[in-house]
Amino acid sequence: MSNCIFCKITDKEIPAAVVYEDNDMLCFKDINPAAPVHLLLIPKVHFDSLAHAEAAHEALLGKMMLKVPQIAEAAGLTNGFKTLINTGKGGGQEVFHLHIHIMGTPA
Repeated sequence: MSNCIFCKITDKEIPAAVVYEDNDMLCFKDINPAAPVHLLLIPKVHFDSLAHAEAAHEALLGKMMLKVPQIAEAAGLTNGFKTLINTGKGGGQEVFHLHIHIMGTPA
């Protein structure tokens, strides 16, 4: 059993306000939003950060990046949105499971 909070969310051990899920990724509302819409998109497979991504993750990362605009639009972010990937402690990362922040204000 992992101590990673995002793995526990993926495994349904901890509840989250899920807005999108497929076999490879999960997107849910951030519990401490920094914007009116603040979502976190995570891969279901655990790796700590973008710095820990390997060639085997290439297709997954591409799929996630292409899914971001679709998730943003479904959340009402039709005038634009911000994406953020904090990498490592020095980059502001607090949860060491790769995640993409999707943030903005609905139109």
